[in-house]
Amino acid sequence: MADEGSATTQQFAFIGGALCLDFSNTADWHASATPTEMLPDYDALLVWAVEAGILSADDTTRLRVRAVAEPEEAAAVMRRAVALREVIYRLFSRIAAGNEVVPADLATLNDQLAITLPFRMLTHEANGFTWSWRSAGLDAPLMLITASAADLLTSPTLDRVRECDGHPCGWLFIDTSRNRSRRWCSMESCGNRAKARRHYQRSRGAATEGI
Repeated sequence: MADEGSATTQQFAFIGGALCLDFSNTADWHASATPTEMLPDYDALLVWAVEAGILSADDTTRLRVRAVAEPEEAAAVMRRAVALREVIYRLFSRIAAGNEVVPADLATLNDQLAITLPFRMLTHEANGFTWSWRSAGLDAPLMLITASAADLLTSPTLDRVRECDGHPCGWLFIDTSRNRSRRWCSMESCGNRAKARRHYQRSRGAATEGI
């Protein structure tokens, strides 16, 4: 859950530890019946991608110009983006809870992966080989997010995926603490809310006992 009143000019929080989890966290109060949408349009998706470090300034300018020229395509990409985000949330939320994933959700991710993989290629640099991407269209950010989800699902850190205990926050993260004890998306937001709630309940209980 995003911390209210932050002084930073950055629009999005990146606490997930993986690109796909940070993307899932672009819906505030994600586990509630009415999450708050943080990606209302394609431009917001570009802002998120820039802050996530997956789009260069030149690519952002190119995609923004193309989105203005092709508004229907940009809207279609946004529908796919939101659908992808919700699939990622459902998959990793169930994994965090120790539940089996829904086959239809995995099938949806595989459908997006089938679109993504043809754009992935190997390049050779001074220190060896690395993955890179061919030039893509307006859905370029979705390709990197999809690849991140696939990488995390096949990663040994999958068992460290957690969902914030501050229900209905719903934000996901990788617990990198040594004893696997992290419970909150951030101590400054949901952690402090839980602390204040416990303090109120203790104070209320003490007052009741004194009557």
